[in-house]
Parts: sequence; structure tokens; C-alpha cells
Amino acid sequence: MAALATWQYLKGEESDKGIVGGNGRIEATEINVAAKLAGRIKAILVDEGDFVTAGQVVAQIDTEVLQAQLRQAEAQARQAQSEVATTRSRLAQRESEKAAAEAVVVQRQAELNAARKRAARTSALAREGGVSKQEADDDQARMQSYEAAVSAARAQVAAAEAAIATARSEVSGAQSAVEAAMATAERIRVDIADSDLKAPRDGRVQYRVAQLSEVVGAGGRVLNLVDLKDVYMTFFLPTAAAGRLALGSEVRLVLDAAPQYVIPAYVSFVASVAQFTPKTVETASEREKLMFRIKAQIPPDLLRAHILHVKTGLPGMAYVRLDPQTPWPAHLQVKVPQ
Repeated sequence: MAALATWQYLKGEESDKGIVGGNGRIEATEINVAAKLAGRIKAILVDEGDFVTAGQVVAQIDTEVLQAQLRQAEAQARQAQSEVATTRSRLAQRESEKAAAEAVVVQRQAELNAARKRAARTSALAREGGVSKQEADDDQARMQSYEAAVSAARAQVAAAEAAIATARSEVSGAQSAVEAAMATAERIRVDIADSDLKAPRDGRVQYRVAQLSEVVGAGGRVLNLVDLKDVYMTFFLPTAAAGRLALGSEVRLVLDAAPQYVIPAYVSFVASVAQFTPKTVETASEREKLMFRIKAQIPPDLLRAHILHVKTGLPGMAYVRLDPQTPWPAHLQVKVPQ
């Protein structure tokens, strides 16, 4: 039974010494094109089977609500900009009031200085009998009045400085409101741009997930694409064979649908953990054998050259050499469509 299992996995001719193979299917990386935000599908611009290029718009989500939100955000930004102008005007007014208050302080200080000199003179004259005591008292009271006026003028300057600080805070708040409104508008513009669903890579539309006029949620899938530049075959080999493979080892693929061609590939993945043989193997005894999953990657240059002929799901065989020095037999020499 062990000899029979080994023969079924080798799948080679008697002369193909050191070459083993396993059956698999051509697969490719699948990509879902999904809506970033919830909305109604406005248009689907591609059909199943169509080729698309990276950045191509493949579907559109209705943006009427977003457009209304954008207009509102732009209006708020204009209102905030108007408020900035108003608060700057108030700030200029408060600065003018401070300048005027400082001028009053200078004036009152000059009057106080004159009053102090007069009060000093009349006080001296009153002691000598040159002026009446009443006149000296009046000059002293006048000096005290000017001192109070200076204090009041200085208080006006302090009040003007506080008003300026408040006005500057208002200007800063208004500018922040402008920035917030502009940021909101920019975010909505990004959401509107993201409502044009674009293909992230070159590929082919595999199937539609949603249909025209359907409402999809945030992250809801609309289309499924196949990346035809990332095509590979997954197959399985027993432990003895898988343990001798290295990443980058040459692989030859022969498809059931086109057995006249031999497609070059390379090992891009070898499972680190063994698993059961896939159910496509017929006998129960073989299902009990632990196998390692191998991934054979088809070169991107070859895929680009034959992009219109690449199809996924095709079954076939993958062959590898256990010894890199072993030459490929004639029937496994590379032969691709011209």
C-alpha cells in the first residue's frame, strides 16, 4: 500500500528519477472592492469577466447626503472666517482703547506733578503768611484729586489690557473654528472621493456581490476581483519530498486543459506544519497520510505576457525536482503559448 501511495504522488514516468508531483488547481489572489461608507450603489461600471486596471473606477456610491454635508461645512467655514474678521476688529478696538488709556495716564501724571509742585509752594508760603491757609489746603486737595485720577487712568489701562487678552483669545477661538470647519469639509471631500470605488490592482472582475441601487453598509462588498499578476498553484507533497524543497525551487505546471504546454513556476511557500491530504485524493488510506502544502508561484512577467489567457480554477499537476542537479525530462521542458 505504501508503494502504491508513493507511485500515485510521484505521477511520473519510470525514467523521471528524482522528480515528484502533486495535483492542484490554479488560484489567484482575490480582492474585494468595498464601500468605505454606507450608501446606495449609484452605478456599477464593469461586468463580470471584465479586465480592470489599478485606479480604474469600477462602481460609485451615491453622494447626495455627503454633498449636502459638504455645503454645510463650507458655510460653517465661511461663517467662522467672518467671525475671525469680527474678533480681529474687536482686538484692534481694544488695543486703541489701551493706547488712549495710556495717553490719559500720561496726562494725569503731568497734572499730578504740577499739582504736587504747586501744593509744595503754597504750603511753604502759608507757613510764612504769604498765602492763606485755605489756599494751601485747596492746592493739597487738588493734588490728591490728581493722584486719584492717575490711579483711575492706570486702572483703565489694566482693564484695556484684560480686554485685549480676551479679544486675542476670541481671535484664536475663531481661527480654531475655521480650521475645524475646513477640516470637516476636507474629510467630507475625501469621503466623496472614496465613493468612487476603484480597483486597487490590475485584475479581472470575478463576480458582483451587490447590485445597482442596493444599499450597502460601511465596508460592504460590491465587487470581487482576481489579481491576475498573483497566480499560483497549491499542491501537496509527503514529508520526505517536502523536506527536500527550498524556497525558489523550480516547478513545472501542466494543466489538464492544455497538456501540450509546460508552465514554469517556483516554490514560494512550504508549510511548516503538516496537514491531512486534501479530500480530492480518492483512497481513505491516503487521506490518513500527513502532507505538506506547497505553493508554486507563476512569474509575473509570464502572467503579464499572457494576461488575457489566464484563468483560475483549472486543475493540473505540479512537478518538482528533489535534486536541483537532476535535469528536467523532455516532456517537462518549458513550453508556453507564443
